[in-house]
Amino acid sequence: MTRWVRLWSAFVGMVMIGNLQYAWTLFAQPMVKAHVSQNWKLSDVQWGFGLFIAAGTWTMPFVASFIDKAGPRLLMIISGLLCAIGWGSLGHVGGLTSFYLLYSMAGIGVACVYACGVATAVKWFPDRRGIASGIITAGYGMGAAAFNPLFDHLIRTIGYSDTFLWTGISHGAVIVLAGLILVNPPADYKTGPSAVKPKVRGHNLDFNYSEMLRTPQFYFLFFAMLSIGIGGLMVTAQLKPVATNFRIADAALTVALVLTPLANGGSRILWGGISDYLGREWTMFIAFLLQAFFLLATTTLGRAGNGIFVVLMVCVFLTWGELYVLFPAVLADLYGSKNSALNYSFLYSAKGFASLLGSGIAAGLFEKTGSWNDAFYASAALALLAALMALYVRKIPLPQKRLRQAASVA
Repeated sequence: MTRWVRLWSAFVGMVMIGNLQYAWTLFAQPMVKAHVSQNWKLSDVQWGFGLFIAAGTWTMPFVASFIDKAGPRLLMIISGLLCAIGWGSLGHVGGLTSFYLLYSMAGIGVACVYACGVATAVKWFPDRRGIASGIITAGYGMGAAAFNPLFDHLIRTIGYSDTFLWTGISHGAVIVLAGLILVNPPADYKTGPSAVKPKVRGHNLDFNYSEMLRTPQFYFLFFAMLSIGIGGLMVTAQLKPVATNFRIADAALTVALVLTPLANGGSRILWGGISDYLGREWTMFIAFLLQAFFLLATTTLGRAGNGIFVVLMVCVFLTWGELYVLFPAVLADLYGSKNSALNYSFLYSAKGFASLLGSGIAAGLFEKTGSWNDAFYASAALALLAALMALYVRKIPLPQKRLRQAASVA
């Protein structure tokens, strides 16, 4: 079985878990309306989205270590069950506590699939990490383009509760089937010479997570990933509420819900491929700088009309999704691929903090001010900061192991 078959199998699993994140904006307001007697607010349900992301990202170090040692197959089966139960039960919760716990359970399942998918890309494609990571994470960001209209139709016809149930069962089953094909490459696995020599810095050292966490380069990357992650996650969670506040027509919102996942997934392939030629850091700088501009423009031009709003939302996702390609690729460049799944899980935990800021806190800020402007201003400023930090990544020295550690290995 070729490495491409395994890559596309992981891609299918990523499509399934991506729907649990990118279709959420369709469920937020129906859940508020259904629990109006319990005084649920938009910020209450958006905290659920934040906890879903956080639970997945913060537990990833535990599941990623299993992938590096035992392979992804068993973990994919477990994750299919977690997603089916957690997501499928959300329409029948009786209170916020059970809602938070079940959505967090689904988040842990998502983390398992995500870690398996990224590990498949970097382990089987050491010669083309940028484009392989782009393809695999595109499934996570792009799949909702086909499924969002279906989710919207089901919510309108059978209700949000049954939509949760049946999509949870079906998505969990597909994840299990996709996982049966995934394995780690053998220890002596090598690829032929690449047709393109990636324009990246790197060395031949392999760091484990404890060695990586003792280097300052890791924390610099962590803060940069946190800074750029907030704006896109805010728009992911709040797209429909923002459109409602901006008085955007339902038809335009439907178009945005189709095009933004395509832009999100396309950004991962586009910028991942560019980074193999241009370099990770310059690619980050350009993409993150554009992200800051489009977030800022949304506060003014986004209100000017349906078409402009859709274009700006597409541009936001087109310049945001690549962070989940560029950061694992640059981390593998700096710290090696042997322990890539576990190492990246620590960096990926930045997404959990970003989700809490972009979901519950952003919604709470809107409820207090009646405007989304402050949330967009702050997100744009952080994206600009991340762009400037990317330039500095080019100049910081490559991480090195401590001399006493190197001597003990020798």
